[in-house]
Amino acid sequence: MTDQCIGFRGGLLLDEARSNWSGEGPRPVRWSAWYPAAPGSLMQEIAIPPGRPFYSLGLLAPEAAIRPGIDRFPVVLISHGTGGSASGLGWLASALAAQGRVVLGVDHHGNTGVEAYRAEGFLCWWERARDLSFLLDCLSSEGAFAGRLDLSDVTAAGFSLGGYTTLALAGAITETERMMAFVKDHPSTAGPQEMPDLAGQIEPLLASSAVFRQSWERQSQSYRDERLRAVVAIAPAPPVRGFTEESLRDIHLPVTILCGEADEEAPYDLCSAWLNERLRNSSLTSLGKDVGHYTLLPVAAETAARYNAQYWVDAPGVDRAAVHATAAQLTLAGLVGPAS
Repeated sequence: MTDQCIGFRGGLLLDEARSNWSGEGPRPVRWSAWYPAAPGSLMQEIAIPPGRPFYSLGLLAPEAAIRPGIDRFPVVLISHGTGGSASGLGWLASALAAQGRVVLGVDHHGNTGVEAYRAEGFLCWWERARDLSFLLDCLSSEGAFAGRLDLSDVTAAGFSLGGYTTLALAGAITETERMMAFVKDHPSTAGPQEMPDLAGQIEPLLASSAVFRQSWERQSQSYRDERLRAVVAIAPAPPVRGFTEESLRDIHLPVTILCGEADEEAPYDLCSAWLNERLRNSSLTSLGKDVGHYTLLPVAAETAARYNAQYWVDAPGVDRAAVHATAAQLTLAGLVGPAS
């Protein structure tokens, strides 16, 4: 299926089972969806953010009807990196939707650029997996996608901390003490650029925030979603070193790992290769010797390229769009492989 008429829509759900980080209401689950749209749907270019865009999602059909004639569509859950948003993986989502999949992403509360950053959102990584399972539960039973999602064909793909998220959905168990020990040996991995002093905020939050304490206490629960058939981790971030090796060995799902060898934020050997050595059914592919972490962010608009060059400018000889095309092709192969 290669019809390029791709629909795009989004919304806000509230998870009543969890509090927001302020403790003032339910956890917000903002979502975006890319999907096969009805032929002839009105397409338009979508800029992020509107007005003075950093990047474009390309030509999409906002709020278009879902393509008729097909009962149910395979589903891909996507998870963004630290401080990002689902739209930042639009290059991947569109490629997957063009192949007949409904792609669902979440802006993870407190850890997304679409709202104010919260240290809790940067620390409690395991909540991200619950976001995606909650989203799938809701959209499969209500709204435009009700009855149209094939829950026997659900997969997941994530970038950076989103790579951690996909593995948590596959059953990997977190023990933050392991991550802290890893950081002690590798200080350069201590925290993301957006919030480098994360470790120093744990004790104050444990003392002051009941919401944080409750989340911290459930870090080592399993967030495995039994509906998942395969996962792809793209440049998986250092928090994967918080997974227990036993839980990684227990994952039987196919896992595809993709990473550039010049990645300084999620070093190839310390994160991707380490995972590949401990998973039963995984493959690791280099995206290139000069490909860095932020090459997996969108292709920048001209206005964005003049600012924060570390996010938008790649090493000489690296074609970001070409890397995206390769990563999308490898992701699709990793997700459809089990069905063959």
